[in-house]
Amino acid sequence: MADIKYEIQESLGVISQSGAGWTKELNLVSWNGREAKYDIRDWDPEHEKMRKGITLSKEELIELRNILNNMDI
Repeated sequence: MADIKYEIQESLGVISQSGAGWTKELNLVSWNGREAKYDIRDWDPEHEKMRKGITLSKEELIELRNILNNMDI
């Protein structure tokens, strides 16, 4: 498996935290030197290990916000 390089350029917020210390976060992350995207995933406390997540462009994040704003929750 190829090494995945990442740089968390901006930590935007913690969504939740598990009992083991992992946190589900929204961050602005550059993957393999590419332009940074908005990223939601679980991270270990040292930000060295991660679980699967999703990355979103600015346009996709705006659309997600619009969908959430229109939900009756």
